[in-house]
Amino acid sequence: MDISIVIPVYNEDESLPELCSWIGKVMHENGFSYEVILVDDGSTDQSWEVIADLRKANHSIKGIRFQRNYGKSAALNEGFKVAKGDVVITMDADMQDSPDEIPALRKMILEDRYDMVSGWKKVRHDPISKTLPSKFFNWTTARVSKIPLHDFNCGLKAYRNKVIKSIEVYGEMHRYIPVIAKWSGFRKIGEKVVEHRARKYGYTKFGGLGRGLKGLLDLASITFVGKYGKRPMHFFGPLGLIFFLIGFGETISFIIQKFNNMSSFSLTNKPSFYIALTCMVLGSQLFLTGFVAELISRNSPGRNFYLIEQKLGLDNP
Repeated sequence: MDISIVIPVYNEDESLPELCSWIGKVMHENGFSYEVILVDDGSTDQSWEVIADLRKANHSIKGIRFQRNYGKSAALNEGFKVAKGDVVITMDADMQDSPDEIPALRKMILEDRYDMVSGWKKVRHDPISKTLPSKFFNWTTARVSKIPLHDFNCGLKAYRNKVIKSIEVYGEMHRYIPVIAKWSGFRKIGEKVVEHRARKYGYTKFGGLGRGLKGLLDLASITFVGKYGKRPMHFFGPLGLIFFLIGFGETISFIIQKFNNMSSFSLTNKPSFYIALTCMVLGSQLFLTGFVAELISRNSPGRNFYLIEQKLGLDNP
């Protein structure tokens, strides 16, 4: 199969028929074999009924329905599990991403040999409450991750199939899939300027400031997990050792001074003595944290499970 298109859906029943028709038109014009995997993330409108009707008319359209709302990352993760295309495209269901970009994205993966390509909505049609936090966190992520992208959170991305089968997306980590891919060893990550269309139906499901705060926490998390997820002792161990040695050295120094001047030297009157003891305790705790984390990481399966109520065109659970 040439292309798998994974689309998370949350209360987008108005846009789905037009979006799927547009995708089918692009696929037909380019002669691509394809599948569209619509992942209903616990919608409360008629989205699943619309998906079922679209499936009856076109068997290239497949569906996964969550029992409740788990979030965009969970939807992408489940879609990635069943995607069969040589190239996997992700896009949003609100029609702000253009399916006309798909052939060029596929070409960058197959001919230019990129592992993944991220869209860049250079000209955006969003309110300032979304654009300002987005610019700040894109700037921060690019510098922390050393990946020169302008728009990490763009829903329109293309992947080599091997990439999406090698990563796991959870929590709110969909914003940082390029970072996850890089930590998994896929370093040829490209970018393409894509059209950002004004929303035609409904309203945005994401807030600006709240999303930004979550994004900052996720960036810290993914950076730590990427570097030390399988070797936490390499992070906690050196820190613990440094704090312990500083505290231990100071404590020995104070004890020597006390023996040299038993009558006038008082340990309990020196704040630095308590700081030294605190450093020793903190160092011991950090070292033990690393040891326990190492045991947990070696015995953790590291998988996430979501309750899927129904599937269309795919093996039922």
